[in-house]
Amino acid sequence: MGRTFLLGLAGLVLALFPPSPPRGEGKGEKKPLTRFTFTEPHMGTRFKIIVYAPDEKTANAGAKAAFARVAQLDGIMSDYRPTSELMRLCRQAGGKPVKVSDELFFILEKSKELSEKSGGAFDITVGPVVRLWRRARKVGRLPDPQELKKALALVGHEAMVLDTKDRTVLLKKEGMLLDLGAIAKGWTGDEVIRVLKERRLSRALVAAGGDIVAGDAPPDARGWVVGIAPLTAPEAKPERYVLLENSAVSTAGDVEQFIEIAGKRYSHIVDPKTGVGILGRFSVTVTAPRGVTADGLDTTVAVLGPERGLRLVGEYEGAAVLFVRKTDKGVEVFKSKNFKEHSR
Repeated sequence: MGRTFLLGLAGLVLALFPPSPPRGEGKGEKKPLTRFTFTEPHMGTRFKIIVYAPDEKTANAGAKAAFARVAQLDGIMSDYRPTSELMRLCRQAGGKPVKVSDELFFILEKSKELSEKSGGAFDITVGPVVRLWRRARKVGRLPDPQELKKALALVGHEAMVLDTKDRTVLLKKEGMLLDLGAIAKGWTGDEVIRVLKERRLSRALVAAGGDIVAGDAPPDARGWVVGIAPLTAPEAKPERYVLLENSAVSTAGDVEQFIEIAGKRYSHIVDPKTGVGILGRFSVTVTAPRGVTADGLDTTVAVLGPERGLRLVGEYEGAAVLFVRKTDKGVEVFKSKNFKEHSR
């Protein structure tokens, strides 16, 4: 297929090939397809959309609609924007139940479900602790123990009560902060693909940081080839690849966001029970039918560890995981039996 172009994505590498000569999309479709690429900054990262379309006008319209949906969801789920619906909800913590939008209720419900299944290893109420670690990475020292203790007292998914009938959310403790950073981008990727498919642009892919969601395969290809960056040499050529078609892949690890103090390397991924960033070098890659599932599970598995994490992933139909970590004995690799690597 020609030379491969590699697009670095925070633990994942999307293998792109030079645009093929325009070809029909499928049986019964007469217009040829050309590949178009669009990039915009959203949710603290860059969203890249690749789409095959019959012409530039159609591609531009599809990308515009997709990015508009991303911006809309960012305005709902952001914990950086004080005006977001999520932050408005948090300001009412400790008060009465709050009616929220369908979108916010959906992602909170998904988060709650994962919290319960994982025994609290995934918990979006960890916001107060996450903010302490963000500051710690900036100033180069660990969070103050007393401040961490106070923050941990506000963590616990049991204190977030969802009423499905009235679509309300009750945050029981004043000062609670929700952080959707471990699940929002995956679901946003799902929504991008949905918007594009509604416009008959099914051969598409969206990448945002370590989260990728794919629609139908490119013309004359079995799927979208995504490389997994090596743990100890993330800039090197990938040794493992996965093939995506109407599925997603997400990766979590310590490659980009970490802090080293007194010889210890703390990841930006925080254990909701201890309030401490996960120690050591590791990478978790999850494939699943949907981005919201892959995105939520990779962080959860990182907290649980390989043994418990693999068991949890096994409860989700179509999901699989690759867990790589560096130890004193070398690099250890754990993976689901159904984790399918694509031979290159």
